[in-house]
Amino acid sequence: MKYWVIVLIVLLAGALVWGIFFSGMFKSHAPANTNPYSTDTGQLASLQPASLTQQSPASSTPANNSNSSIVVLDTSLGQIKISLDASAAPRTVANFEKLVGQKFYDGLTFHRIVPGFVIQGGDPKGDGTGGPGYTVPAEIKLPHKRGSVAMARLSDQVNPNRDSSGSQFYVALQDLPQLDNQYTVFGQVTEGMDVVDQIAAVKTDPATDKPLQPVIIKKATLQQ
Repeated sequence: MKYWVIVLIVLLAGALVWGIFFSGMFKSHAPANTNPYSTDTGQLASLQPASLTQQSPASSTPANNSNSSIVVLDTSLGQIKISLDASAAPRTVANFEKLVGQKFYDGLTFHRIVPGFVIQGGDPKGDGTGGPGYTVPAEIKLPHKRGSVAMARLSDQVNPNRDSSGSQFYVALQDLPQLDNQYTVFGQVTEGMDVVDQIAAVKTDPATDKPLQPVIIKKATLQQ
């Protein structure tokens, strides 16, 4: 009788250990890039409902703002013109213009492409983790319309003030109201959305959203 009791205890203990081990092995871990704004690529935060924030998006768009300048991106697929809205995001625009003047963006790539969502670039490392070594204070006012240009950022968990990346930016491929009140929109594509759409159609690595063939910003120039 004692023998069977011992055997039963051993079997129960073994089952318990087995269950603990495999519960850890098969615990759900989302793929690194399931969320297009996952922080594993460096700068964009996890999406949150816009209703959780208190700010309201501005009704105006940068393209119609008189206090603006134009940045021209000559890419390997064509030219994109961006109207910068200094009245809505003065610090962000000043920083972007400074980097353009320093030729920071020349030779960089669009390292992340999510069809129907965004194209993202401006990372000197080319993997979503790089930047100029600083952030820019948030200036969250404008809504995300098709062609809106906004700055990437780290997640709220490590970036509660929602400061922007120093250099990484993205272009919205359609209206993205779910991103309103969370990211600093500072410009609008005024010419070259067809080029943006061509970039969005480039084949990518499904695990990283990185283009299989680099899409290069050959030169960025400022037009006052």
